[in-house]
Amino acid sequence: MKNLHLIISIIVVIPVGCIYGFYPDFLFEVTLNSIDEANIFKAIMGLYLGFSILWILGILKPSLWKVATVSNIIFMLGLAFGRIFSIIFDGIPTTIFVLGIIGELALGFYALIQLQKKNSN
Repeated sequence: MKNLHLIISIIVVIPVGCIYGFYPDFLFEVTLNSIDEANIFKAIMGLYLGFSILWILGILKPSLWKVATVSNIIFMLGLAFGRIFSIIFDGIPTTIFVLGIIGELALGFYALIQLQKKNSN
């Protein structure tokens, strides 16, 4: 199924983005102490929701599928590699973030495989 990576990403990223924006302490060991910190998390939410909109458009409009898939690859692998760098420099995070790395790597590489399949057709 050529849209599976986009569908899974949408299902995961929209709720996680909203949690980052409105309830960062719900799943994560995070305490926001200033309006600036709240602003950063709302901006992250905006990025997550913006990319999700692009992925939805990629499903609905075949002409945008490649752009949506490339953005999905960059989004997922960018998050995963950032988290890996954090492990190297900062230490092991909580379990939810370790699971996030696994999911991001899986989705990023699956999207890459889907793109390669599409390009070879």
